[in-house]
Amino acid sequence: MRRKIPSLQALACFDAAARHESYTRAAQELALTQGAVSRQITALEAFLGVALFRRTRHGVALTERGADYALQVAPRLQGLERDTLDVMSPQGRSGSLHLAAVPTFATRWLIPRLPLLAAQHPDLTIHIETSTRPFMFADTAFDAALYAGTVEQVSRWAGTRAVRLLAEKVVPVCSPALLGTQTTLTPQAIAQLPLLQQSTRPEGWRQWFDALGVSAPQALSGPRYELFSMTAAAAAHGLGLALVPRLLIETELARGELVVACQQPLPSERAYYLVTPERADERPAVTVFRDWLGQVTGLLKG
Repeated sequence: MRRKIPSLQALACFDAAARHESYTRAAQELALTQGAVSRQITALEAFLGVALFRRTRHGVALTERGADYALQVAPRLQGLERDTLDVMSPQGRSGSLHLAAVPTFATRWLIPRLPLLAAQHPDLTIHIETSTRPFMFADTAFDAALYAGTVEQVSRWAGTRAVRLLAEKVVPVCSPALLGTQTTLTPQAIAQLPLLQQSTRPEGWRQWFDALGVSAPQALSGPRYELFSMTAAAAAHGLGLALVPRLLIETELARGELVVACQQPLPSERAYYLVTPERADERPAVTVFRDWLGQVTGLLKG
């Protein structure tokens, strides 16, 4: 049966034009003329029977249907590109693993340990993209995910199995200069200092002070940062105190760029998990990666 699919060239032109909302910039990206891009999109609109763009004074803008279509097309083109690169790779798909991971954990904990994996399994290639929320594996090219959350959150991720890797111990840290001559600070003293906020966990400082029974009117005040790596960098540069998972700042602690200001951790049930699709025919690359994580963390059973 003949599939009702537009030409790949037309979809590539549409994807580029949708991202830039400009035929000119799409043409530059694809090394085509503006006229060629325009003709491809016109042909695609005729094929679909739907207007994807509307003209504006400054160029083009996506229609509502066009915006919806762009959201569907982009990940499928990315997946096709990944599959093509896998086939072109000497080891092929069987020797590669596509991993979704929370960004700072991937940068600070996983990547520094990947040379150990490469030494044991030189034919295995790990491709990493960032993702912080659960998703449907069937709708993506991902084979596994490194996820941070609670047992309850992980249990709600339908169609998956999860293995707990590491507990998350969040501690208050700062630049040594902020401590002065002191080795640690009391929670009461910390309440009087600038606090760096994590935008993904806006209640963190308030929860920490509440758990210790300390009044902190400024618990929600201070600059906000999206990633733990940003918050840690701000703390290392003396901008204030940060609540950061200790395992993400091993390097800064070892170098003395950051110090633990108070040994009281933030009460938390969060941990890092390896999440994989629940399927009988698991790819060998996934099994190898899970077993290796078990060796590295020393926490996985079987």
